[in-house]
Amino acid sequence: MKRLIATLLICSSVAAPAFAALKAGDRAPAFTTQASLGGQVFSYSLADELKKGPVVLYFYPAAFTKGCTIEAHMFAEAVDKYKALGASVIGVSADNIDTLNKFSVSECRSKFAVAADTDQKIMKSYDSVLLSRTSYADRVSYVIAPNGSIIYEYSSMDPDKHVANTLQALEQWTAKQKK
Repeated sequence: MKRLIATLLICSSVAAPAFAALKAGDRAPAFTTQASLGGQVFSYSLADELKKGPVVLYFYPAAFTKGCTIEAHMFAEAVDKYKALGASVIGVSADNIDTLNKFSVSECRSKFAVAADTDQKIMKSYDSVLLSRTSYADRVSYVIAPNGSIIYEYSSMDPDKHVANTLQALEQWTAKQKK
């Protein structure tokens, strides 16, 4: 019976909606951290990346879990669409860099970087800590304009719409920039 109750509590906390505190118009907190792309470690700076164009920053609970693997595959498949819009993608989790080296190759297919936030400073600054399990990131996606302002945020533990929604937000932002 205890197992059943524990399982129900875990399932209900995972299914609960996520809410990001940072909204469109807010300033995106700057950060620098270790990241991996194609199994190669490098220093990732949001400020430097924004000099090149918009950034899609997404938080995910843990590498190699079912939902996070699905989401990584979807972002990897869409990287060319993001690049066509002048944007880059970075995923952030509390995983260590050794785990992310493997995840960046296998699940991210060496298409985009994933960053280590083992001390959770980035997750906390973006209010993207999973409330039910505070050692994990919540599943939150942000689109950040080159000027550092957030132009879109989406929170859902379901990985299915993060890519489509951030692409749509980028397309709309790009269209406004051309006017």
